[in-house]
This record gives sequence, C-alpha cells and structure tokens, in this order.
Amino acid sequence: MAKNVLIVDDSALVRKQLSEMIATLDFNIEFAKNGRDAVEKATEFQYDVITMDINMPIMDGIEAVKQIMEARPTAILMVSSLTTDDATITMDALDLGAVDYIAKPGTMNVGKSENREEILAKVSSLSRISPRRLKRKMARPATRERRRSEAPSRTTVSSSNVSSKDIEKVILIGSSTGGPGLIEQICSSLPANYKHPVCVVQHMPEQFTAAFAQRLDRSCVLPVHETKQNMELLPGNVYVARGGVHMNFAKKVSGKIVIREDKNKGKNFFQPSVNEMMLSALDVFDGKKLVGVVLTGIGDDGADAMVAIKKAGAYTLGESEKSATVYGMPKEAYERGGVSEQLDFSLILKKIATLR
Repeated sequence: MAKNVLIVDDSALVRKQLSEMIATLDFNIEFAKNGRDAVEKATEFQYDVITMDINMPIMDGIEAVKQIMEARPTAILMVSSLTTDDATITMDALDLGAVDYIAKPGTMNVGKSENREEILAKVSSLSRISPRRLKRKMARPATRERRRSEAPSRTTVSSSNVSSKDIEKVILIGSSTGGPGLIEQICSSLPANYKHPVCVVQHMPEQFTAAFAQRLDRSCVLPVHETKQNMELLPGNVYVARGGVHMNFAKKVSGKIVIREDKNKGKNFFQPSVNEMMLSALDVFDGKKLVGVVLTGIGDDGADAMVAIKKAGAYTLGESEKSATVYGMPKEAYERGGVSEQLDFSLILKKIATLR
C-alpha cells in the first residue's frame, strides 16, 4: 500500500524539487503552501510523512508542527536551510515533536547523489514510524532547560589540577534520526559530580552542531563543548563532535589525550561518523575504559565499531526496538554482535547517569 506524504512549502520550486525526488518512492504526494493549510490537511487525514518548511506566510512551520503534533501526531521532517538561525529554529521544532530535518533544496547541490540519497532515506524511514510510537514520544515529559539559578553550580573539572590523565572511563554515544532529544535527556540527567568525559556523535552539519552544543550546555550542569582541534578531553565534560569533520583522539607525549579533527571523509556516509569516533578511541584507550552507546538512527554507522570495542573489553549498550524512533543503527550493532546489553532508552539513561 502506497505511503502518503504532505509537502509543505510556500516555494513552488522547492515543492517541485522535493516531489520529483519523493515520487521515485511511489508515494502519494499532496501539497500545502503554508502552515495553516498544512494543519487543516494533517488533522483531517493521517499522512505517513510531512515535510515542513520553516518560514512561511500566514502560519510558520514551528506553529504548524506544534498544532499537528497536539492534534494528530505525524512523522514530520523539517526542511531547513543550513544557517545558524535556522539551526536554532529547527531544534525548537524537534523539541515540539518533529523527528528529523533535511537541507532545503538550493541550500546544497540537490543534484548530488549523496544529498538525494539522504532525503529519500529519511522520507522512507520516517514513513515507517507508526503514529502510536509518535504518541508515546509526545507523552514523555519534555526536557526543560535548567536555569542557572535553579541548577546546581557547575563543577570545576576544567581546573588546572584535573587532566585527561585522570580519565577512568570514556562514554561514547552515537545517534542520528530521533537522537537530539535523547542526547538532551542524557545531558540534563548527568549529576554535577559526574567524573567521566561524554563524547557524542550526532549526525548533523556544522551549523547545527554548534547550535546543538549550545542548547545542551543550557540544560546540563556539566560544561558542553562543540569539539575543536587539540581540545583536551577532560573528566566531567561533554563533547559534541563538530559537523563536517570526524572526531578522533590522540595521545600526546605528555600523556594528555586531545581531540583531533579529521577532515578526510573516507568511505563514511556521515561526517562526523560514530565508527570513526569509537575506533579512534580504541587506538588511545584500553578497551575496558570504553562505554559505547548506539541510539536511534537510520543506517549502520557505529555497528562495526561497537563490535570492535566490545571485543576489546568495552561495555556496549544498544537502544531497543521498542523505544527507538528508528531502529536502524542499534539493530545493526545488535545483529552484528556489538551490543553487551540491549535496553529501552529509559534504562540506558539510568545506566549512563549512574556510571561510577
């Protein structure tokens, strides 16, 4: 049975570009020119996927997402230009229940096979998410930003008497579609005395990882950083891999561990890549010091690395099919033998937050 897609955009050109691509999936396609039109259509009919523009007349995409998710939860894919402003707004849309985002045609070379492949993969994957799963997702308590006056004061882990030589364990987390909200929950649950560095690869372009790290920093009592070349890896800090480069690790002659950015994409579809981060960590740390976590996401990034670090003695966690928005990455890691324990996200959250 053919899937039904609603393309929402005030630009006739963008509607045409997206419809020509999505039509190759043999999906039924309808259109809306603004948010109000989209809300009316989406509340009358259950679409499998909605692609949602951000800036539109009459009603913008953010308000439309809010109203649709309240009335009739649907898998919504935001269509965003790769700008810092749109990155921040897109994060707001994800908070309201949108599942993922794609680059607006024209922002990147939409003719490139890689960009086309990503759009089609996301539309196809989101079309398989049941409304029931989305309703459960909406029922979870939303992560609230901790205001500085309400949150415990920040730790002083970056002081001169603490260094990467004091690292006992390293938490390595990989996620993609459906992941930003989970990463935010993890960060907001970490206690002020948390003593391990947490390294995150969330599949995002560069402008998005900067906005994402800033958002996490506001909800976390630990310092959150977007990675930079030669940044020292410190206990009790969170590191978000910068978009467009791989997050690697290196040990200096002094014994300090630093982050090294690799601009060579290699054979990886995603940059940053979960595989790259985990395998690089294995080059620097004893496997028994590593904790690998793969959460919701399309594809198989991280699966091979989870196998490798687990064989080296790492403790590895994969999100269960029951809780994963998209059971792609964790499924591949589990089926290849790279998962020590497969758990619902709520249990993974507890394991990470209470790790001693």
